[in-house]
Amino acid sequence: MTSLQLSAKEEMVENFLDAAARGDLTQVSTLLSNVPSLINQKGYSGWTALMLAARNGHYSVVKTLLSHGCDKFSVNSSSQTAYDISKFWGHRNISDLLSRTDEGCQRVLPGSDLHQQENFFSREPLDRLSGKRTDKVWLEAKQSDPDTVYLLFSNLNPMVSRSQEDDNEGAETKLCRFRHEAVKDLLLKPETVLIFLGEERRKKPSSSSQTGEGAPEPPAWFAIHTDEDAAELLKRCREKNSSFPKLPQRDLLKLSEEEAGVVAQARSVLAWHSRYSFCPTCGSSTEMEEGGYKRRCRNADCRSLKGVHNTCYPRVDPVVIMLVIHPDGNQCLLGRKKVFPVGMFSCLAGFVEPGESVEEAVRRETEEESGVKVGPVQYLCCQPWPMPSNLMIGCLAVAISTDIKVDENEIEEARWFTRQQVTESLLKGSRLALTIPPRQTIAHQLIRHWIGMNSNL
Repeated sequence: MTSLQLSAKEEMVENFLDAAARGDLTQVSTLLSNVPSLINQKGYSGWTALMLAARNGHYSVVKTLLSHGCDKFSVNSSSQTAYDISKFWGHRNISDLLSRTDEGCQRVLPGSDLHQQENFFSREPLDRLSGKRTDKVWLEAKQSDPDTVYLLFSNLNPMVSRSQEDDNEGAETKLCRFRHEAVKDLLLKPETVLIFLGEERRKKPSSSSQTGEGAPEPPAWFAIHTDEDAAELLKRCREKNSSFPKLPQRDLLKLSEEEAGVVAQARSVLAWHSRYSFCPTCGSSTEMEEGGYKRRCRNADCRSLKGVHNTCYPRVDPVVIMLVIHPDGNQCLLGRKKVFPVGMFSCLAGFVEPGESVEEAVRRETEEESGVKVGPVQYLCCQPWPMPSNLMIGCLAVAISTDIKVDENEIEEARWFTRQQVTESLLKGSRLALTIPPRQTIAHQLIRHWIGMNSNL
């Protein structure tokens, strides 16, 4: 009897998934009305009804499934969400629908359909509360609050813990969080750098939640950078397998997106402090103000104290990163540096120079590095990159010449790759000779976006 019931259930799931794949809205609605639990059932390779409808461009079915509360963040065996699938197959109306927040709002970026992408290091789980940075009394009260969270940094890297002793890719990496009692001695040391990061964002209250004036304030977060010996700092952590990342460009990518967003803020500001302990204008020593978001020269006659000077506030260095498309539309230009892993190619990139537009920086850097001339340039999205404090400005660019002449001082090699080559690399990963940067990088997102453009797959 159990076997027959299981077979009947499997048959119902199969019928439901098939109806979604075919776009049979009537059957999908009928089955959901009778058996609501079908909504997130998975079939072959972990595909849900939402994924199948998104794959085949059935907008009305997708809309109906969303209205029934299906899980749009579920992933298949290839780690693709329904949004990823709809983008890949070029169903923009569906990807726009899936990108909307639960409040039904949608960010708009004219001239681009990558505006929905929230890149790694971009998430903001904390409310920065910049208006509180000048309130010394409030900041001091928050520092001693028992709920306040402290992150410890050494050599600009945060203390983290891993869920496994080995270095498996599946091992979870988390920030080590401390309370005031565990770090209060560090706060008394004059060489300690303390940055106010913000408060945890308030979650939408449930009907039973405490709201109004009686509700407790959410925890504040601070970052501490100290010159104390790293081994001694690690003794403060109760978590197993705690460490400070040695290769931040690799190891920080293993954090969750929420924690990566916090680290991007903290690491960038701490890096600025490490470079500006002396005034760039007159050479005198400086002191921190405004919760760590300003440095003030101690020389009363310094020009930096008159007016607004960018030496007084944390720097952000703009970098253009561009995917250059061949005039035929079916090839893209990728380059590699000697430090890249074997077989890895990525988008070209370079710093924006003073007095230069983003478009001109894209054209100049592309020609300098590869010899390829660029015409039209389109901005797509950006990504904070705290190595140490860059803002990666992602663009598409169309080549108006195709001959490659590499500047070997900049990159080792550059090549045109077909859409098929890049698609296979994206889907099959390191099993091919060509590999692209990991999904946490904006280069990966630019490449993925291009694959989905007019792909006719």
